[in-house]
Amino acid sequence: MGLLYSLCTSLTSFTAHTVFGLQIYGRENVVEEGPALLAMNHQSFFDPPLAAVCCHRQIHFLARKTLLEIPVLGRLIANLNVIGVDRDGADMSALKTVIRLVKNGGCTIIFPEGTRTRDGGLQPAQPGVGLVIAKTLAPVVPMRVFGAFEAFPRTSRFPRRAKITVIIGKPLHFSKDDIAGEPREAYQRISDRVMAAIAALGIPTREP
Repeated sequence: MGLLYSLCTSLTSFTAHTVFGLQIYGRENVVEEGPALLAMNHQSFFDPPLAAVCCHRQIHFLARKTLLEIPVLGRLIANLNVIGVDRDGADMSALKTVIRLVKNGGCTIIFPEGTRTRDGGLQPAQPGVGLVIAKTLAPVVPMRVFGAFEAFPRTSRFPRRAKITVIIGKPLHFSKDDIAGEPREAYQRISDRVMAAIAALGIPTREP
């Protein structure tokens, strides 16, 4: 694991636990070796670094290409395993990069909803996630974050104090039978299955 990545993850972990009282349930469900996808609901800018804190392995992220064009910050982000995405349309180059990384044994965090929620609730899944899963057949770890919307909603310029919890479910496994039929319908069907797994995750009553 790179030094910069390790330092940023450690700083994020310290801040999340100290300021937001972060609790993580189900960490043992993370696939720590080999091809894997982490699938999380999308509540705020905090979500990608929170996913990194939940893993012992190094993961990759998707972010707007415009962020990579910002002087200094762009270079820093690029060194943190960020893949630039063109938000103006379907960016197949970014998806192909993710597919290649996963096939080579890497791990990437993906957001089935595609964009941050506006009201804190779950949104419908988009087919892009299903496409990546269909092309890699990598195990998918469903994750659900609670409290990140209250801490930093998309309408806020600054974060605020709120308790954050991340629930990690057991990996989902897909086969060639799951991708049978018309491709786009299959991609949407797979994405819906992943989103349903995320929606089924809740905060347990016991302490972690």
